[in-house]
Amino acid sequence: MGGPGRPPQLGRTVARLTAVAVLTAVAFTRLADVRAAAPVQGAAPVCAGSDDPNASAVLNCLTLFPAPDVPTAAGVVHLRPVPTPFGVAVQADGRPRHRLVASFDGLPAPASLGDYTVYVAWAYTVSLDSAVKLGPVKNGVVDLGELSYPQFRILVSAERSADVRERSRRLVLRGTSPSARLMAHRDVLQPSAPGALRDADSTRGHEMASMPGMPSAAHGSWTMPPMPTNAPSAGMMGMAGLVPRVAPFRPGAGVDPTSIPFVRPRQIVRLATGDTLHLESGLVRRRIGAKTVVMYGFNGQQPGPLIEVTRGATIVVRFRNGIEQPSAVHWHGVRLENRFDGAVGVTQNAVPAGGTFTYTVHFPDAGIYWYHPHVREDTQQDLGLAGNMLVRSSSPDYFAPVNREQVLMLDDLLVGDEGLTPHGAESPTHALMGRFGNVMLVNGEPGYDLSVRRGEVVRFYLTNASNARLFNVSFAGARMKVVGSDVGKFEQETLVSSVVIAPAERYVVDVEFSRAGRVALVNRVQALDHMFGIYTPEADTLGVVRVSQAAVTPRYAAQFAELRRNADVASEIAPLRKLFDGPPAHSLVLTMRTQGLPAVVSNMLIGINAPVEWNDGMAMMNWVATAKEVSWVLRDPDTHKENMAIDWRFRVGDVVKIRVFNDPASSHAMEHPLHLHGQRFLVVSRDGVPVTNLVWKDTAIIPAGETVDLLVDMANPGRWMIHCHIAEHLGAGMMGVFTVDP
Repeated sequence: MGGPGRPPQLGRTVARLTAVAVLTAVAFTRLADVRAAAPVQGAAPVCAGSDDPNASAVLNCLTLFPAPDVPTAAGVVHLRPVPTPFGVAVQADGRPRHRLVASFDGLPAPASLGDYTVYVAWAYTVSLDSAVKLGPVKNGVVDLGELSYPQFRILVSAERSADVRERSRRLVLRGTSPSARLMAHRDVLQPSAPGALRDADSTRGHEMASMPGMPSAAHGSWTMPPMPTNAPSAGMMGMAGLVPRVAPFRPGAGVDPTSIPFVRPRQIVRLATGDTLHLESGLVRRRIGAKTVVMYGFNGQQPGPLIEVTRGATIVVRFRNGIEQPSAVHWHGVRLENRFDGAVGVTQNAVPAGGTFTYTVHFPDAGIYWYHPHVREDTQQDLGLAGNMLVRSSSPDYFAPVNREQVLMLDDLLVGDEGLTPHGAESPTHALMGRFGNVMLVNGEPGYDLSVRRGEVVRFYLTNASNARLFNVSFAGARMKVVGSDVGKFEQETLVSSVVIAPAERYVVDVEFSRAGRVALVNRVQALDHMFGIYTPEADTLGVVRVSQAAVTPRYAAQFAELRRNADVASEIAPLRKLFDGPPAHSLVLTMRTQGLPAVVSNMLIGINAPVEWNDGMAMMNWVATAKEVSWVLRDPDTHKENMAIDWRFRVGDVVKIRVFNDPASSHAMEHPLHLHGQRFLVVSRDGVPVTNLVWKDTAIIPAGETVDLLVDMANPGRWMIHCHIAEHLGAGMMGVFTVDP
């Protein structure tokens, strides 16, 4: 850790100071770039401004600045979306996939600069310790191919030959990726930086704890949440004494824990048209590691019962609310009758504690769906109130044959030394980024275990039930192909190295276990430390598949190898393609506002951010920010209406294009999984790049800085919700409504 003769803590300190030095170098490089650009201010091409609703300049474009002796040269590099079945393109290890498309202007003839014949572009790590040759460039547009560096620099040099393997000659242009610049301003928070907060200044954070309305650490029995082990810097400076401005909520307070039954595993309930399911929420006890905690469950189970039906079935669900909070059940993704949607305040009143409500649920579409409360999802869903619905097609060859199926609900839970970190009583905590857990769960358990035979093909129905976390899951060493998503099949089955799944999304993945041994189910991402602005690889093992030597019978290797084209899906979509390139009927801008945050938190929100955040890189800041201080916003830029003031109207049969722009200039821009109730839609383009493999969805991830076009099939009458499915963002106001008239 610390090297020979060096204490481990000193090693970590040196590593941190090195990170600060790198960030400071990035900041000064950026400043030098701006100064160097001054003589050619206004030269084309340049990155579009952040006020351009059709551009993602802040997060997805970098300007190349000229060397002082080549003042006419100019260039930009756009980070374009890479085609993928998912809303975010990454490698299996979580490194982002960028397609670099560059534009150059003003490059003089190479020979005019000396003994050179060509310009060559290179991608370097921020510390310049390794490089990738991108290839020769010239004035005009040049496709530089893919790059998978989380943070990088682009350099253009004049070289004697296009065949050179290393940059060795004259530097002409240089630029730094937005991901490497995004936290440079935070160097001022470091004690060693010029203008940093000194000891006297840092007491302002302590003073905030005693200000009116800002409770002290002793208020309401709050305890500090667990800190990420790989990011001890995350949100600590100036935070002593600060806690959320709400009281803590713990389920079952005042109830003798020994009277609460232990949780039971999920049961499968197969239902036919006319059948009735009795569904009751209630308290359960369970063990997480060495701790016994009180949570919620449906029918005493976590997840709730797996409801299995055939497409076209209609069932009755008699719900009883057995928890202490008002609740309801939302049938996520199901295009059912509006009055049974479970959206409190829009389609029904909340079911009080001890109350009941009867739902009639009709299933018009095959697919994998889930049910959960639509009251305080940040608390009730997080504490275990969620379950799946598997709607099977009546067609026997809807999917290719497999040896077995597994329905997996992915989740996480925030557990500290004293058990579960409490939720906010009056409003959500973690309102900035959403509540990230530190214990990963598969079907409610910290470890998933499956035994299969060699050669088995297993179909996994994956649901992300977490409050805020995007997963990037893979079965290490096993081949995977994605065959379906929220509301059915893809046009084309596709081999993938991992599955990126945002909160509330579902994916259907076939996995072939061809070799005996142990196959880990892992979540691998690039974790961001907000204080230092650096990424580090992070991996969590969610479970294991044990593959025996005994061969499976029958073998479906040939069927797995076939990447089927689903003509039925393509033919259904074909009449809609003429609408893909048309103008949007409506637009949304995703942004946020804050009010009354402690200064130490507000200071961390100045500047740009990452398109996607895979972890809570500012844990203390996120925890103390509640929906009292943070407002997340859906804004209609045409009417300037926001959130519940938005009330669009359509008619049954309308097919409507909606353009969603996630404003990267907001205080803390981050991704939003956008969910439309009661309808289905196609994601037809991302930042102007057409999506080539379509699938019907009800939830789509909108990365920060990205413009996403949705084509919505308005086929289901009623008044419906549209909202972000990060539970804390919904709890902080990020929701609107639309009406589909008969």
